[in-house]
Amino acid sequence: MARIAVIGAGLGAMSAAARLAVAGHRVTVYERSGTFGGSLGRHALDGFTFDTGPGLLHLPAVYRDLFVKTGKEPLERCVTLTQVDPASRHVFADGTDVSLPNASRAGVVGALDAALGGGAGGSWGAFLDRAGDAWDRSRRPLLEEPLRPDWQVLTRDPYPAPVRRRLLRPALRAGTVTEVGSWELADPRLAALLDGYALSYGLDPLHAPASTALLPYMEETFGSWYVSGGMRALAQAVYERCLARKVEFVFGAEVARVLEKDGRAAGVELADGTVAEAAHVVLGARPHAGLIPAQELWQDGDVTVQPRPRGSAPTGRFLVLLSLRGARPADAVHRTLVHPADGGAEREAVFGGRLATHPTVTVLRPDDPSTRPDDAHEAVTLTATVAPHGPVDWTDEGLRARFADTLIDAAGAAVPALRDRMLRMEVRTPAESAAETGAPGGAVPAPALAGAEGGYLHAGNRTRLPGLFLAGGWSHPGGGPAHAGMSGALVAGLIVEGDGFRGSQ
Repeated sequence: MARIAVIGAGLGAMSAAARLAVAGHRVTVYERSGTFGGSLGRHALDGFTFDTGPGLLHLPAVYRDLFVKTGKEPLERCVTLTQVDPASRHVFADGTDVSLPNASRAGVVGALDAALGGGAGGSWGAFLDRAGDAWDRSRRPLLEEPLRPDWQVLTRDPYPAPVRRRLLRPALRAGTVTEVGSWELADPRLAALLDGYALSYGLDPLHAPASTALLPYMEETFGSWYVSGGMRALAQAVYERCLARKVEFVFGAEVARVLEKDGRAAGVELADGTVAEAAHVVLGARPHAGLIPAQELWQDGDVTVQPRPRGSAPTGRFLVLLSLRGARPADAVHRTLVHPADGGAEREAVFGGRLATHPTVTVLRPDDPSTRPDDAHEAVTLTATVAPHGPVDWTDEGLRARFADTLIDAAGAAVPALRDRMLRMEVRTPAESAAETGAPGGAVPAPALAGAEGGYLHAGNRTRLPGLFLAGGWSHPGGGPAHAGMSGALVAGLIVEGDGFRGSQ
């Protein structure tokens, strides 16, 4: 039995803590804020509640595995999961409106053919087939194994883009999301659909590799799930599982630095000078040189020091939380994306550190009584991907109000008479996210992607300092609840089984 210090109480860190405790270790989690969950926050006021982080769960198998491995109660006994159907509705600038069923390839193809015509469904289906090939090629090294020492194998894009032959000129293959949309999908609405997937994960379609296709493939193949009570309920369940496994939590405890002794991690020092010795340290927050000597993480040849492509820098999220009068209609769709007419202008603004005039807006309307005071009201969340705090001054009240109005105007295409129903509006920006989570600028890490010479990979779960491991969205395999849970499983495997651990079988 070893003493293990975990820094941060996000999903990745707590997933590692629960698994390590079951393996017999004494685990203490140190969290700078007053609560658990990291980005999975909750805002509650006057009977309305809202998720302030991700609103849906993908790949629930990650947390089913966690709960099976750490106790007798399965995940579905601790939270209620419901498949969202339709998975998403899409409203395009030309007025086209299409709803895509959950986890049904044939249903998606049929819906696109009916709404867009011209073989659009077949074109999207062929794209998903190629994305499935990329998933099969890269799933294990990208998601299920610790980042390999020869991580350079992931610098090659696994997406099998078809060849575009040109008269008297060299043949071309799509290498980015934008090129896939232009060359393989043809219909600008399908291209906007693909761009929407990339943007929702904070990726610039103009530069993100073609392997971004794994993200829509993952959602449309394995489905989108809603956690009753919101995603915060999942964080609560993981926290309670940790407590049941005797994990100790210390809140309001900011870790100032990782201690080193005899060439390995030896514990943590808190901001108040308290020292906690440990045989292993798990860092569940974004690594930085003030916390850990830079040379212990970054060294020539490591993935973390490769040139970062434009568009790979993390973005933030702007949320408008709306308390509405009037019941949620029975035919309301849980998630609607309202696409702008000029996606290129949005990309240039977001990834150029400016405010988008016409952003892609995601509208979440959960059919969940716990989110509203009664059935005569509705809680609705509007979200847009934006530049983090710093490039844009998200503390500017006028700017916040103007951009909130922009999102509300766009969301009117998804929620009729939206402004007439508004009782209260709360705005959350990357500035609030930075203050609450400690993430610089309130940035949100994207999932790891293969290709682009490794520019979209994250730091490996092992570090150059023996005994120090990285978990959570800022490490392999990247951001999002599912990926964070995977990182926790990988770190626990490395500590319990040693460097010979090769991931789940």
